[in-house]
Amino acid sequence: MNNILLKFNKLFAGLIIAGLMSSCVITQTNVGKYSQTQGTEYVYSKAKQMYVLWGLIPIGVTHTETPADGNCQVETKFNIVDLAVTAICLGFFGMQTVKVKAKR
Repeated sequence: MNNILLKFNKLFAGLIIAGLMSSCVITQTNVGKYSQTQGTEYVYSKAKQMYVLWGLIPIGVTHTETPADGNCQVETKFNIVDLAVTAICLGFFGMQTVKVKAKR
């Protein structure tokens, strides 16, 4: 019984570490005059990009909507769900979250 509990604790600790490290896998790209635009930020659209073979081959192309004026911020990141799926599949299949943010 102690052996099973020890394995569970190691798995749980690994998931916690992966969750804490997910914040350093974020890319934010400003498009147009987004950084100079005044207003409150909101999520304009959101999508998932999927990959196989450790992120080498994308499955399709993710299409997210963008504002008509073109001023937005594109954020790509691996959140805890994306990391968990990638870990369970040993990297053969993975996901990445793509958000388009705009200002009102």
